[in-house]
Amino acid sequence: MEQKFRLDRTAFKATNAKDADDHVTDMKDKSYIERLEAAWFLINQVYGTNSKTRLDRTVFSQRKR
Repeated sequence: MEQKFRLDRTAFKATNAKDADDHVTDMKDKSYIERLEAAWFLINQVYGTNSKTRLDRTVFSQRKR
């Protein structure tokens, strides 16, 4: 599977905390689809999943009210 997002090590630079915290400006130029794809990618990285990972029914369950 081709990886859509790759780490560009040349894109980083030293900056102060105020400018580094301004991530809204970077995402403002992107479409909502690109923002959702980036959010989905980050969520998958945090939880160690991918689009083919199945739901673990031993952790998640459903009850009727």
